[in-house]
Amino acid sequence: MTRNGSLPADRILDSFAEALAHRGPDGAGRYVEGDTALLQTRLAIIDLVSGDQPLYADQGEGKAPLALVANGEIFNYLELKQQLTGVDYQTRSDCEPPLYLYQKYGVEFAEHLRGMYAIAIHDPAHQRLILSRDPFGIKPLYYGATRDGFVFASEFQAFQKAGVCTARIRPEARDSLLQMQFTSGAETLLDGVYRVLPGETLVIENAEITSRLQLAALPPGGPVPVSAAAALAELDAVLADSIEVHQRSDVPYGMFLSGGIDSSVILTMMARLNPDPVQAYTIGFSGTAVADERAQARAVARACGAEHHEIDFGEQDFWDSLPAVVAAMDDPAADYAVLPTYKLAAEVHKAGLKVVLSGEGGDELFGGYGRYRRAMRPRLLGGRAMRRTGALDGLGLLRETSAQWRVAYEAAANDIPVDYSRLQKAQAHDCADWLPHNLLGKLDRCLMAHGVEGRVPFLDSKVAGFAFTLPDTLKIRGGRGKWLLRKWLDQHLPVAGAFSKKRGFTVPVGEWISQKASTLGPLVAGQPGIAEACHPDAVRSLFAGLAGGPDKKRGQAAWYLLYYALWHNHHMQGCSVPGGVFENLEASRGND
Repeated sequence: MTRNGSLPADRILDSFAEALAHRGPDGAGRYVEGDTALLQTRLAIIDLVSGDQPLYADQGEGKAPLALVANGEIFNYLELKQQLTGVDYQTRSDCEPPLYLYQKYGVEFAEHLRGMYAIAIHDPAHQRLILSRDPFGIKPLYYGATRDGFVFASEFQAFQKAGVCTARIRPEARDSLLQMQFTSGAETLLDGVYRVLPGETLVIENAEITSRLQLAALPPGGPVPVSAAAALAELDAVLADSIEVHQRSDVPYGMFLSGGIDSSVILTMMARLNPDPVQAYTIGFSGTAVADERAQARAVARACGAEHHEIDFGEQDFWDSLPAVVAAMDDPAADYAVLPTYKLAAEVHKAGLKVVLSGEGGDELFGGYGRYRRAMRPRLLGGRAMRRTGALDGLGLLRETSAQWRVAYEAAANDIPVDYSRLQKAQAHDCADWLPHNLLGKLDRCLMAHGVEGRVPFLDSKVAGFAFTLPDTLKIRGGRGKWLLRKWLDQHLPVAGAFSKKRGFTVPVGEWISQKASTLGPLVAGQPGIAEACHPDAVRSLFAGLAGGPDKKRGQAAWYLLYYALWHNHHMQGCSVPGGVFENLEASRGND
């Protein structure tokens, strides 16, 4: 949307289309009306024939139609089409009902949606643009105000490629990434580039945001008493309902199977709902010290009658693929799970699947993390706040050692209702910040880089409405989290060993880095992005200390530094060369 009423420049629209082409390899659509342009690159999932975007809705004689572009899926589109009577639908697309919801309810239209979405609607009759993002932030949406107007996109690297934003790093956000592997809040790593927050609907007029609405992901109020038997019966019903609608697709789909509780639950229910074997994909790490989940996943898949595909991720994969992974992660998250997720997405794409179901959200809604148990305890009994320290604390690496990196993270807790239990408050904090800005960002970028859509049936309004209000004792019991999920899985798939002790999912990045630490240290220390944030001598010393073998804390710090060095090289310096980690570090090395 331009400020002076002129037509948006074709040069900018062409740049956006090129930058976002990987998200929609099946086609592109464009709309220009007055001072506003909408652009979509399509990944065709539902209504392959008539579902091209933009989509339009008539506004009456003499008025320009409403126009919509969207990224994501509206899972209750069939139900909405039955409820919105008197509508002459032009397509079978799941994204058409939001147009008519907007006509009926105005800017509160998103209250009626069940799904994962980033939606833009242009209303020329009222001269306004509407942006809306799903309550959990499953689908990304970014915006920026420029001298010439207002821009938005699913990935902010489109702003950079179109030359409509500055390439200035926010130091506090950079330190947040280095300290806790993701950045918090509405402000991104780049100055002047913002996230539409999960559940937000923005109204933009004359290239300025004039109002904001907020749709909550989680229900209000504290835990509601319920018996274990009643809760198990209701859990079965909400899981069946959510997974059934998350399978709505006109293209082949599968799922990611880790061998853990969450993905095993999803596969168990998918096997019940599907007449044909489920396509399940598992990744493992041969020849390393970390736990390999393939044997457990194989047993679960066999019991469910799934067609199981096992993928290996080795040390050479790490060195070869990391530059491509950070290139895909324009909004960076240094979660080492980006590596196997990226390779799994590539394998799924090769197999011809365009949709996968994944288990993100199970820990956050059902109380799975150990940090939740610590947060529940009184301080005198060892309780402590989440992420009270950073990964680089005490290592003498950062040039600035202020606590500014925590400000945005702590601010995410400001809107959490006071009547939540201590456990609910920790869960709500993660759902507002850690989940959308780390786990879901990782899933979206790694899959969409290969033209694959990731769906997360735990992060569904009906599942959340049920799970979040469960009594704390049905979430955490006997020192274990996700008690109710475990109990359900134990009943429906005993071979999964729901109550057996399992090692958490780990990628052996520390092990691999330590093996080449003496070579990596000088290279990482010499990167411009690292030299700006850290003392190069301290960086070299950190890596030198790893040369003798892995060390958990130092290995984690080294991983964050390596990730950020490559990210900065690609996204800020535009320095990216064919080859792996060492080729890219050599190409962009500065004078340290």
